[in-house]
Amino acid sequence: MDLKAYIRTIPDYPKPGIMFRDITTLLGHGEAFRQAVDEMVAPLIDRKIDKVAGIEARGFILGAVIAHQLSAGFVPLRKKGKLPYKTTQAEYALEYGTDVIEMHMDAVEPGERVLLVDDLIATGGTALAGLDLLRRAKAEIVGASFVVDLPDLGGAERLEAAGIAVTSLMTFGGH
Repeated sequence: MDLKAYIRTIPDYPKPGIMFRDITTLLGHGEAFRQAVDEMVAPLIDRKIDKVAGIEARGFILGAVIAHQLSAGFVPLRKKGKLPYKTTQAEYALEYGTDVIEMHMDAVEPGERVLLVDDLIATGGTALAGLDLLRRAKAEIVGASFVVDLPDLGGAERLEAAGIAVTSLMTFGGH
């Protein structure tokens, strides 16, 4: 099945010039969703992964399912003010603004092997902020996994330059 056919493109969202790649149409199709998760999990089966860190919000959906498949714990990386316990935070730039993500201070133990997951990598700002949080917790980051990569925006290259192996199921040119 061609998973790319299940990604909806919304022009000029959230601002003019952005081509938003919406995975909710993939998530809404049972077979496509299952195939996407299976393809994301397959290269990880034989690797020891303790936790999967998912970036709010669509990264929660994918990350939780991947964590389940790997018998790993799940770590939510949330927008500022949404986690109820002591947190650490990182600011990041998006292709259309800035934001902050947080992680519980006790979410990851030093040395735990963690996979970073989100639906899409664009400029890499959110993923790099997640990487920063995990590294401050002294996690061993085993890689970053995405459904969609927008290579023209260079996010995957930025993560790889930071020493992180990046996998994605598909790419889309442009913004």
